[in-house]
Amino acid sequence: MARSIWKGAISFGLVHIPISLQSATSSSGIDFDWLDSRTMDPVGYKRINKTTGKDIEKEHIVKGVEYEKGRYVVLSEDEIALAHPKSTQTIDIFSFVEKHSIPLAYIETPYYLAPDKRGEKVYALLRETLSSTEKIGLAYVILHTKQHLAAVMPIENALVLVLLRWPSEVRDISTLELTQAATNATLSAAEKQMAKRLVEDMTTQWKPEDYADTFGDKIMALVETKAAQGKIENVEADETSPRKNADVIDLTELLKRSLGAGKKSAKPTSTATVATIDKRKTAKNASKPDKKVTAKKASEKTPAAAKISKKSQGKK
Repeated sequence: MARSIWKGAISFGLVHIPISLQSATSSSGIDFDWLDSRTMDPVGYKRINKTTGKDIEKEHIVKGVEYEKGRYVVLSEDEIALAHPKSTQTIDIFSFVEKHSIPLAYIETPYYLAPDKRGEKVYALLRETLSSTEKIGLAYVILHTKQHLAAVMPIENALVLVLLRWPSEVRDISTLELTQAATNATLSAAEKQMAKRLVEDMTTQWKPEDYADTFGDKIMALVETKAAQGKIENVEADETSPRKNADVIDLTELLKRSLGAGKKSAKPTSTATVATIDKRKTAKNASKPDKKVTAKKASEKTPAAAKISKKSQGKK
C-alpha cells in the first residue's frame, strides 16, 4: 500500500471528507551523483559571490527581484512569508465543470485520494456523483507553501487530485504561429484515405506494461556487472531529513446543510497544505533500479536573486 504523504479533508459547501493524499507517480530511472574522481567524495555546490568568486556565508545572503536591468528590489523573509496563502489543511472545491473541459496542456501532477474510515461513505458519494454527472471539481490547494489550481476527478473506484497549471503558465496555441501551408493545406481524398488506413493499421490497445525505460535497464545491467566484478567505490552517504507529516483535521458536516448554503458561498481564496516531502537520495540508493535519472542537485540551492518572469501572452 502506498504511503500517505498528507492527511486533511476535501471540502465543498459544508461537506468535509477526511482523506489522505498519496503520490500517483514514482521515479523510474537512475540517479547519477557527482563524485570526485580522485577521492570518491560526493561533489556539491558552494555559495559564491559571482563578482568576486569568493565564498559567501548564508547569513549574508538576501533575496531580491530584478525590477529593471541590474536593479533589484530586496525582500525580507518576513515580507515573503506574508505573501504566502494561509494554510487551511483542506482541498477546497469551489465549482464543478464538465470532465472534458480542461485542455491537456493544463494537466500537471496527479495524486490519489484515499478516504479516512469516517469518510468512506461521503467519499463514495462524491465519486459516484462526479461519475454520473460527468463533472470534475475545481479546487484550490497549497503544496509546499505554493497555491495550486487543482481538479478532483473520479477514476475507477477512486478519487484523484490533479494539479493544474495556472492560465498564465500555459501559452496560447496562437504563439505557435503556424503558416497557411500547415493550417490550410490542400489534401487530396486519396492522401487522407491512405493516412487514415495507416493509422488504423497501427492502432492498438493502450497497455502501459508494454513500455519500459530501456536506458535505465541498460545502465542497471552495467551497474550489476561491474558490482559483480568488485568495481565498487566506498562513498560516504549524505544524511537524509526526516519526513514531515501534517496533522489530520477531523471535520464532518451533514450533506443536507450544504444544499442551501452552497449557492450562497463565495469562492475560497486559500486551501490545504501538504507537508514537505523529502526527496533527497543517498549514495546507497544508486544501485536500485527504480531511481530517476537526473543531474546532480545540490543539497541547498544557491539563493540567487529571482528575475521577474515575463509571461508569454497569446493572441486573443
